[in-house]
Amino acid sequence: MIQNVGNHLRRGFASMFSSRTSRKSISHPESGGASAMAEDEEYRNPTEVQMSQLVLPCHTNHRGELSVGQLLKWIDTTACLSAERHAGCPCVTASMDDIYFDHTISVGQVVNIKAKVNRAFNSSMEVGIQVVSEDLCAEEQWSVCKALATFVAHRELSKETCGPPSPGQQGKLKQVTPLTEEEKTEHGVAAERRRMRLVYADTIKDLLSHCAIQDDLDNKDCSNMVPAEKTRVESVELVLPPHANHQGNTFGGQIMAWMENVATIAASRLCHAHPTLKAIEMFHFRGPSQVGDRLVLKAIVNNAFKHSMEVGVCVEAYRQEAEKQRRHINSAFMTFVVLDKDDQPQKLPWIRPQPGEGERRYREASARRKIRLDRKYLVVSCKQSEVALSVPWDPSNQVYLSYYNVSSLKTLMAKDNWVLSMETGEVRLYTLEEEFLSIHLEMVVQVDAAQVFQLLSDLRRRPEWDKHYRSVELVQQVDEDDAIYHVISPALSANAKPQDFVILASRRKPCDNGDPYVIALRSVTLPTHHETLEYQRGETLCSGFCLWREGDQLTKVSYYNQATPGFLNYVTTNVAGLSSEFYNTFKSCESFLLDNRNDLAPSLQTL
Repeated sequence: MIQNVGNHLRRGFASMFSSRTSRKSISHPESGGASAMAEDEEYRNPTEVQMSQLVLPCHTNHRGELSVGQLLKWIDTTACLSAERHAGCPCVTASMDDIYFDHTISVGQVVNIKAKVNRAFNSSMEVGIQVVSEDLCAEEQWSVCKALATFVAHRELSKETCGPPSPGQQGKLKQVTPLTEEEKTEHGVAAERRRMRLVYADTIKDLLSHCAIQDDLDNKDCSNMVPAEKTRVESVELVLPPHANHQGNTFGGQIMAWMENVATIAASRLCHAHPTLKAIEMFHFRGPSQVGDRLVLKAIVNNAFKHSMEVGVCVEAYRQEAEKQRRHINSAFMTFVVLDKDDQPQKLPWIRPQPGEGERRYREASARRKIRLDRKYLVVSCKQSEVALSVPWDPSNQVYLSYYNVSSLKTLMAKDNWVLSMETGEVRLYTLEEEFLSIHLEMVVQVDAAQVFQLLSDLRRRPEWDKHYRSVELVQQVDEDDAIYHVISPALSANAKPQDFVILASRRKPCDNGDPYVIALRSVTLPTHHETLEYQRGETLCSGFCLWREGDQLTKVSYYNQATPGFLNYVTTNVAGLSSEFYNTFKSCESFLLDNRNDLAPSLQTL
């Protein structure tokens, strides 16, 4: 849930571009409002809602720290108010992405929660939440967690209480207009996160079916094993008016708080200590509950690892005691640790699962742990001096690699401090000096955006216009949108070897009007394609195309590349005006697109 990008490279080019023109004054049409804002005005997102709460003893646990359940209630309330501000009607919590808790909050401190809508879809919205704790006496602040929640607008409830909606309220939700760099980044990446949520359940199934999850029960010390049944907890809650909104629907945050309570009890039964909640797995609300419902909450420890344990929680609802069928409201998975006096995690006893369902939950917990590690630690832009830029490819992490591939390019695209370094003919070259030196080439071609997308997304055709691609082999067609290629590139200097690359290409069609077509490229490693003596293995960290439809048969082609060390000398030579290869290559791309635009008519019907 929580999105993270790290970069590297010394800032050795500060003086090179200091006199160049900032791209803020020559921005994309989609960023039009940002430059018009007065610089001395403090901009505030119109959907932003802030909540500040003083932590009192009634909010805390036995250690005098804010209960996570109480924090979840405040997070849900703040996010819901932000969603309703944008939608103009009642909203309900649909899902919550992973939450990692980085800091505890003590009694007497202040919790500051900020929520804003990142993007609206047809009837749902992604809301981003930031939680910061504040020590008023020490004048210090700490980041506690970040969260992403999805809310669904219920316009029919608005009709019942407020009369018919206005014309602006009918149909799909109004779009969010991002203005700042942060808003553009979150808006662009939100579509990719939504895509990942929709395939989450399938990702678990694929991991269990294609990867060997080791049970290793036989290798564990049986004398230190706790039967999983000993950790089972069941509790019932009656939903009363204070637990629900003005429409009578139970607050999602209240349900999460009850779930955290039973999960903590289950975890305590394993470790015989007071556990600390460190993470909550992505989960979805499967149905609503109302005032008068009885909610049955069940929790059990699914698996215990060396220093952490996963607790599964299930919530079912029924209306009357005579009802035989209960409604499944929600399921969630929470990760707990036990901390010693130095706040270091202690070793935990092993769990012995019950045969059948218990063993299934045990194996799935191992699969979810692997996915959590992928989501949290999968390197998108890593420090070049510490680790390789390429990341391993395997079926269990393909969803997240594809997600990070596209997200990295969209993040780079949304930067608002690009500087116009050169303009030759109709080709513009921008540079961005951060921890990496990045380049952005831009031109407008008289070819439809869908045709450009088709022609550029098949890397096997790139040697037709880019002399830096000598040959391209399709190694694996992962799915309709992702493919892995092996690229051979000529040597960049007389004394160097030719280079080869193993590249993941992820392509995306526009999610909505105004979105670009995206072709994202990054290096991966494959066990079938090791580095050889014949070639020098090259790597690309983040590169690719964003294609904007400017009109009928008119497309703005934008190419981005974060310069890796092997590519840096070539980049700076072009940026400094000592070479025109960038310009020549881009003009060759334009000729390729114009010459081949009529070859794709039958295949464009699906775009």
